[in-house]
Amino acid sequence: MKIFYAPPNAQPLPPGHRFPMGKYELLRARLASDLPDIDLHLSQPASDGELALVHDPHYVTAIEEGSLSPQAQREIGFPWNQGMVVRARRSCGATIQAARTAFSEGVSGNLAGGTHHAYRDKGGGFCVFNDAAVTSRLMQAEWMRQHARPLQVAIIDLDVHQGNGTASIFAQDPSVFTLSLHGEKNFPFRKEDSDLDVALPDGCRDDAYLEALEQALITLEQRFEPGLVIYLAGADPFEGDRLGRLKLTYDGLEARDRRVFDWAFQRRLPLAFAMAGGYGTRIEETVQVQVNTFRVARAYWRHWQNRA
Repeated sequence: MKIFYAPPNAQPLPPGHRFPMGKYELLRARLASDLPDIDLHLSQPASDGELALVHDPHYVTAIEEGSLSPQAQREIGFPWNQGMVVRARRSCGATIQAARTAFSEGVSGNLAGGTHHAYRDKGGGFCVFNDAAVTSRLMQAEWMRQHARPLQVAIIDLDVHQGNGTASIFAQDPSVFTLSLHGEKNFPFRKEDSDLDVALPDGCRDDAYLEALEQALITLEQRFEPGLVIYLAGADPFEGDRLGRLKLTYDGLEARDRRVFDWAFQRRLPLAFAMAGGYGTRIEETVQVQVNTFRVARAYWRHWQNRA
């Protein structure tokens, strides 16, 4: 199974910064040791033209040159440096490459990504460019060059925070279905309207979460016929997450992942996945949630390779 990643140490952060940048290198090391048959590839950066399928070119230029206003930079949550630009472009590129690979192999993923708080013309919540949105638009453009019908994309966002940027970008686009299961009282405090929003109460546990997911997938299937699934497998619904406010266990999150991968496989829908959020009180717990996601993904990748 091919997995793509941005340089994990490209973006230096000040001491004490609250974003756990170190989780990416820990995750890559765990995958190399625990799942050595996973094929890890350094991603290519998203180009200006690819980013402009979604983002205002003036915003892309401001990111590249470091000319955002201080307020706009604070909203992103990272100090500007060239490493931020490199990582944002390559993280977006990793989801692009994962989606291309999924069309031929069924399943592929991004070691990071899931930057769903980025809007067309601004970033936010540690998100610079919206990788799921850029990938959706680019895959649709590439698909149209080879097929006589348009490609419909379902973005299944199971990060604990609502994908407000993604919802805004596709608000008037019926070719992309945005589904978000998220904490009702969690960030962002001003939500956008996804095609399907499922707001969950603080303290939500495994059974209630999995039932809500099941009903959401039924609704998605009733309303939409995707040709590609982009899955944001956030680790932050975990009970040990310091920003999550939900109470899912390791087993609950693994069952969540298995349900999404199985739903796509049963319908023979290629699936590209990204890690999205994860802010465990103990970073090792976030990494374990993510390793479990990759283990489930690998099992379904094998199903694709063995299908009749």
